[in-house]
Amino acid sequence: MNPTPAPSQSFQVQGMSCSHCVAAVTRAVQALDPEARVDVDLSSGSVRIASGRPREALAQAIVDEGYAVAR
Repeated sequence: MNPTPAPSQSFQVQGMSCSHCVAAVTRAVQALDPEARVDVDLSSGSVRIASGRPREALAQAIVDEGYAVAR
């Protein structure tokens, strides 16, 4: 039996411009939820996160890393 996939949430993140930014956002989210799946699209500034953690906690992890998250 397969486990239920974590719900996916999208965020608009400002200030990301390079692969370092992608790595920083990914690390911040995975520090909160090591099992989270993080997909970043630099060109659109979108971050899609598959995690069971609350939306506000995920957004705060990104903000704490120094990026602005549109609410």
